[in-house]
Amino acid sequence: MIVETVESSVFIGTANHGFGQQAQEEIRRLFGNEAKFSHVVPAEIFLYSLPVGKMDAISKVLEQEPMFLRHMQPVDVELDWDGSVAALQAWIHDSFQLTEGTKLAIQIRKTEQVSQLSTGECKKALDSVLTDAYAIVPVAKDAELILSVYLTPERAYAGISKPTDNLSDWAGGAIRFRKEDGQVSRAKFKLLESEVAFGLDFTQYRSAVDVGAAPGGWTSLLLERGIKVTAIDPAKLDAGLLKHPNLTFHKKNASDVVLQPDSFDLLVCDMSWSPRQMARLVKGLLHALQSGGTAIITVKLMHKKPFQTVRELLEDVEPELVLQKAKQLFHNREELTLFFIKS
Repeated sequence: MIVETVESSVFIGTANHGFGQQAQEEIRRLFGNEAKFSHVVPAEIFLYSLPVGKMDAISKVLEQEPMFLRHMQPVDVELDWDGSVAALQAWIHDSFQLTEGTKLAIQIRKTEQVSQLSTGECKKALDSVLTDAYAIVPVAKDAELILSVYLTPERAYAGISKPTDNLSDWAGGAIRFRKEDGQVSRAKFKLLESEVAFGLDFTQYRSAVDVGAAPGGWTSLLLERGIKVTAIDPAKLDAGLLKHPNLTFHKKNASDVVLQPDSFDLLVCDMSWSPRQMARLVKGLLHALQSGGTAIITVKLMHKKPFQTVRELLEDVEPELVLQKAKQLFHNREELTLFFIKS
């Protein structure tokens, strides 16, 4: 392993496209103005150097996880790269020492300008050299360590870390789900990713209300998990869901639906309304959510003032809802997903 310097560390940060500036601001708030940034892919991927060592930097980010920093990759070594696979193999072989038999995931990313090589070719070449040198076990999941490599036309960056230290064990935090036949909408991927990002298990819930449910992407997932779902929306729900025995559908505005107190242990809401309108609507339904119940809400960042938007939303829903975590997920676009517990 590379021995880090005590005084500083370097990382590659990744945010959703258009939100790199917000991710950098969060890092600056954690580490002060001595944090320095340079673009790799404008508004999305950036290098940042910090005035603390690698493990101290990782610990601080994990303790106060940013909303917009989706993925972080340590940069232990850099290479003035000539674009060849052989150069990468020699560099990685000489830069890292691994325990024999380590379960290692190698994640390769590159800019669009690196067109002469595929990430698959690079991964295969690095798997080969490390397997020969250390008898590593290349794995796609359940890795003990991740070797992250980022390629630009002139330079290559690499670092080794535990999967949890990267904020996501997917390359760049780009978590992928397979589209299913008959899937109602791609919005389902947001709730699937929420389950992973927030450490939830939807099979543990009994009864949920889905506010603004149409066309039914989130409702479909909750039904698959065995939950009884009350879906509310004046628009149409997917016809394939309507005969489900665990579904109750109110085709009307949420403000016109009477819900019994403490009826649900889960409330979800993914609506294209302004944040404050949505917050008022949700707050009017919180009597139906049990104490200790979970709320998963997406917030549309309509005016590109995300920090102010989140502050205002919290003012609107507190103290009934207590924020546990807020994250711009890979499957979010101009929005955030927030995880609350009912007080």
